[in-house]
Amino acid sequence: MRIIYTHRFPSGDFHGINMFGTVFVQRRWGKFLPYEVNHEMIHSYQQWELTYLVFYTLYVLEFLVRLVQCRWNTDRAYRSISFEREAFAHERDFQYLRHRRPFAWLRFWVDKG
Repeated sequence: MRIIYTHRFPSGDFHGINMFGTVFVQRRWGKFLPYEVNHEMIHSYQQWELTYLVFYTLYVLEFLVRLVQCRWNTDRAYRSISFEREAFAHERDFQYLRHRRPFAWLRFWVDKG
């Protein structure tokens, strides 16, 4: 996974965005912290196991569904996406990717809690 520091991308309050295994980080946020790198590595595994096209299609579709469920609250919708829930739940477990089961994000898709 490569990390590229940029001046304007991603926009808004996003610290980083993982696009096809490359993470783009706005310079204004400073150096990416180890748990943030781990969070994005989890996304890299998700992308790889689903293939990129399927991952991004499911990600966008689930975001749209969550957006309606969360009454147009974009932050809540984003945080309720199954891929994000897996990454947030395990971002500080630096051994997680060693024992992560394939398609582990499905547990978060089914379990709404």
